[in-house]
Amino acid sequence: MGLIRLANAKKRDAQVNAESVVTTVRVRWVDDEGRAAQPVQILRGTIERDVDALAARAGSLAAVAELLVTGDPEIDLETYGTFIDHTSRVYVGRDRRVAHRAAEVEVVKLPDGTIKDRRPRKVEEGNLNAETLLRWSGRFIPKAEVIHRYVLAVKTQIVHVNGLTYDFLYAMAEELHQKNAFLRVGAGPKANEPLVFHRGGTPYPAGFLEGRTEDDKYQLVLHLSNQELKAP
Repeated sequence: MGLIRLANAKKRDAQVNAESVVTTVRVRWVDDEGRAAQPVQILRGTIERDVDALAARAGSLAAVAELLVTGDPEIDLETYGTFIDHTSRVYVGRDRRVAHRAAEVEVVKLPDGTIKDRRPRKVEEGNLNAETLLRWSGRFIPKAEVIHRYVLAVKTQIVHVNGLTYDFLYAMAEELHQKNAFLRVGAGPKANEPLVFHRGGTPYPAGFLEGRTEDDKYQLVLHLSNQELKAP
């Protein structure tokens, strides 16, 4: 996710690196006879031959059944079943044409799933970069409380970029490990603003820093949450 500036309890700061936590899984696909196989994408249908297109051509949805009995209008023998190598997602408007501009809408829901509000999506500016300081809030929360109150949607690992930042981050991880708690972190001067990693990115109102150490090794993980668990 790039470089960020992180401050510790002694109000010292350093430029460190944030990386996505990815678990590499190696999978080998084989068929029933043990031969190597791989997944492929196959063209199943096109928009010109789906139900809506056939209904528009026949005049009604009921007339589509007659078309299917007398022929195969939904099948294009020249293209259907062909392999697809590269695809790109596009949005289609009500006129069934590719939409080059779309209005993004943010839907706010109540805990029971009821829609509370629909409003134009606000494009947030990133507030975590090498120039912006991510402050040490000093608010320690027991791990059990965080797990039972928040949905931890994303996690990012904080890593050092040189020997100096190694000592800096190891000390932070060691303190968090000893306290056996998460540190609440946030953006802004008071560390109470949502975390936004890049322009247009998802704002995370809650961030929790977790630290672990073992001998000379450390692990510093920033857990991000944009949903709080509440009873409906």
